[in-house]
Amino acid sequence: MPQTALTVDELAARAGVTVRTVRFYSARGLLPPPEIGPRRVGRYGPGHLSRLALIGELRQQGLTLAAVERYLAQLPAGVGEHDLAIHRALVASWLPEGSARLDRGELERRAGRPLGEADVARLVAMTVLERTADPGVFVADPGVLHLGLRLLDTPVPLDAIVAAREALQEHARAAAGAISRIFRETVGGPGRETGPDPAARSLSAQMQPLVVQALVTAFQRSLKEQLWAGRLAPATEDAQDARSAAERAGRP
Repeated sequence: MPQTALTVDELAARAGVTVRTVRFYSARGLLPPPEIGPRRVGRYGPGHLSRLALIGELRQQGLTLAAVERYLAQLPAGVGEHDLAIHRALVASWLPEGSARLDRGELERRAGRPLGEADVARLVAMTVLERTADPGVFVADPGVLHLGLRLLDTPVPLDAIVAAREALQEHARAAAGAISRIFRETVGGPGRETGPDPAARSLSAQMQPLVVQALVTAFQRSLKEQLWAGRLAPATEDAQDARSAAERAGRP
């Protein structure tokens, strides 16, 4: 089922909340109004789903509704689902690690469609799910479940997703190690073998969110540059080939 024409019941199922919660958030202005389709039925799209997911993460972080409203009010007007997903990732990175047990029915409600064994195997390979002794029950990582479910419907081969994940982990560990060394040498002080003092630990805790946001922003910009470079390179080469052919033919 596409994410572009969800009823309120389907939206609530995808987001893992109740219809009452959706209506409550809508009444508070936390969700934009749906498009009105035939028979005056409201239709919701990916932006509503991403916004609900972000609200859920903020609430799990302990923010009050008033604080959530202030957070959302600071977002740019017309912010899209992809930017909302990045905000959610930043928030989710500060939540305690944990797991949730889901039966197949709940998993399919989150996905919005029936899941075959190939889908489950794909989620397991991406480490989004773990199997249990009960074939109808799974252990899920709540932080990446929504991401894994979205990747199910992308035309990207599983081996490419796994390779990308391994590349991310490898470079993330390298970046974390380099940044940690910088802080140990500058904040902890040279020759400190027992670790930084309480003041240094406090400073590191304050810097951690800033470092994570800086890494996400830098990676996002670098990824856009690489994607655009990949898109423009063939066109540029074609243009150069055309100019070369024109020169050989004696045309300006």
